[in-house]
Amino acid sequence: MPTEPVPDEPTTIPRERAERIARAHACVRCREYTYRRVVVKPSTASLQEALGEVWHALLVCGVCGTTQELGIDADGDVVYVG
Repeated sequence: MPTEPVPDEPTTIPRERAERIARAHACVRCREYTYRRVVVKPSTASLQEALGEVWHALLVCGVCGTTQELGIDADGDVVYVG
């Protein structure tokens, strides 16, 4: 009896990978890669629907102190920086 193939479930990158992607992004102000604080949380429903964001990262630069936000999608691509 033939069975229908099950479509692949969408996979998302794990939190650890999202944190590595966030740390690899340069500061928007001083272009340094040293961060004092990196917090990666699951995205809110509204951002997930509007931008396709899966992970939301909050970064505080260790050199100039700038706080920035970073949105990461399921494939590990940066959706926005602000």
